[in-house]
Amino acid sequence: MISQPVPNETVIVLPSNVINFSQAEKPELTNQGQGSLKTRLQAEVKVIGTIQILCGVKVLSLGIILASASFSPNFTQVISMLLKSAYPFIAPLLFVISGSLSIITEKRLTKLLVHSSLAGSILSALSALVGFILLSVNLAALNPASLQCELDKRNIPTRLLLSYDDYNLPYTTDCYKAKASLAGTLSLMLICTLLEFCLAVLTAVLRWKQTL
Repeated sequence: MISQPVPNETVIVLPSNVINFSQAEKPELTNQGQGSLKTRLQAEVKVIGTIQILCGVKVLSLGIILASASFSPNFTQVISMLLKSAYPFIAPLLFVISGSLSIITEKRLTKLLVHSSLAGSILSALSALVGFILLSVNLAALNPASLQCELDKRNIPTRLLLSYDDYNLPYTTDCYKAKASLAGTLSLMLICTLLEFCLAVLTAVLRWKQTL
């Protein structure tokens, strides 16, 4: 009579241990998965912030080149709107600030920094959108400016043709070179602007989810 309940007790104890072990292992695996996911997100946000800073530096350097270079009056009129808008100088600062806030926020995740990073990303995205429109208009205006430059070159007064040096003045000759250099510079600025817009929108979405 005593030997019968002993196997029953052991059978009851073993399944309970098995169930306890399986339940104890699941939270550990879940915590490890959440930790690795958090680490990956932090690394990705740091990379995004670094790229934003690089985009800002690139656009600023190209803007300085445009402001300091000399072109024919036809091309100067084309880029004057871009320079007067101060996009090559103000927007890069916003890009750098947005990227810096993204990196700092991942190191110190506070409510104030999250909201600041969100605001910086939104301003950066808006400025990049405005820059995309300005750069697209300037790129579209290069062809008419180049044609006008060629027409002005052909309609040079005869007295200017008496001197070879006068004929090779920058505003009478290098129309094609000016167009090519401006097209390359504006295209690089446009690529950096599009990249910044995408990264700023992505960062804004991540920060928005953190504020919820």
